[in-house]
Amino acid sequence: MSYKIYLSPPHMSGREMKYIQEAFDSNWIAPAGPNIDAFEEELCRYTGSRHALAVSSGTAAIHLALLALGIQQGDIVLCQSLTFVATVNPVMYVGATPVFIDSEPVTWNMCPNALEDAILYYLNIGRKPKAVIVVHLYGMPAMLDEILYLCRKHEIPLIEDAAEALGSEYRGRKVGTFGDIGILSFNGNKIITTSGGGALLSANEKYIERARFLAKQAREPASHYEHHEVGYNYRMSNVCAGIGRGQLEVIDERVAQRRANFHFYSQHLKVMPGVSFQIEQSEVISNRWLSTMLTNNSPLKHIFAMNAINTLNNKGIESRSVWKPMHLQSIFIGQMYFGGNTSQMLFEQGICLPSGSDLCKHNLKYIADNIVDHSLQ
Repeated sequence: MSYKIYLSPPHMSGREMKYIQEAFDSNWIAPAGPNIDAFEEELCRYTGSRHALAVSSGTAAIHLALLALGIQQGDIVLCQSLTFVATVNPVMYVGATPVFIDSEPVTWNMCPNALEDAILYYLNIGRKPKAVIVVHLYGMPAMLDEILYLCRKHEIPLIEDAAEALGSEYRGRKVGTFGDIGILSFNGNKIITTSGGGALLSANEKYIERARFLAKQAREPASHYEHHEVGYNYRMSNVCAGIGRGQLEVIDERVAQRRANFHFYSQHLKVMPGVSFQIEQSEVISNRWLSTMLTNNSPLKHIFAMNAINTLNNKGIESRSVWKPMHLQSIFIGQMYFGGNTSQMLFEQGICLPSGSDLCKHNLKYIADNIVDHSLQ
């Protein structure tokens, strides 16, 4: 349907056209050019990462991260279950085996206790996991201290899926820079966009250069087109990178706007019994990419959540459920899963609210009033 208020639409700053026009004027339209180099440098400055690689999507970034780490057929990769499928699909691309880890109820991200159970289980049967993929869901940083401790203790590489979390911080550092490799997404619904695109971040130059080589069709340094292994067409275009440069100039403003949305919702919906939100701990700053709430004390929790979403949709307000956990998806039935039912509970009781950075107070009030009215029916 055609909504009056969308969940997370693109928000252009007006600064993008300068860089786009430069690309057209210089005829740098292909997946090469000065905007790409500058965008990667600017991402490094903003995030504090030593190295960055701009690519065609966040999914491509995860795929390249796995390849750079040497993940291959039959390897075990421990993945957060509560996430979008794009976190896990690249594990299947390389022929590895995803093993799903439950969430904890505070940040909604990977549960360190369940992660430890999974690591010990596979160590005991002689199949050491080759990577862990943690997600900073809806912009909320995961429990990185505990997860990093386990990964370092058992020497397992960590991939941070920060696709939803550009601008979020953990202990004063931008997320995506803690793991061996971090990935970002610039899809049209993200906090900033390049239309479609993504990036890898790493302190390890070898990982980034390996990913860069594979993203450019694995072309060998020769005067002709020489290829010794399979490569991919994953580079970002110079035009899209120009959009990203204009967007990155206003990232702090966008984070502030999304956080203001969350503050409005949390203040105006606290009158509803049983409503709760992702908790921001003292050591973190969430970009609040999407404001999400739980109807955890409602007598008919799942029914209430689904009816509330339908009510909003019928009012022209786009909303949706929290991600359906991967271990409950038919494509992954039979895969190993560690933990309890926290991720399932979050899916059944969670609602994602409109969170665009261009939302005005009038529309925010309209959304909140409709939710409150629904709760009184």
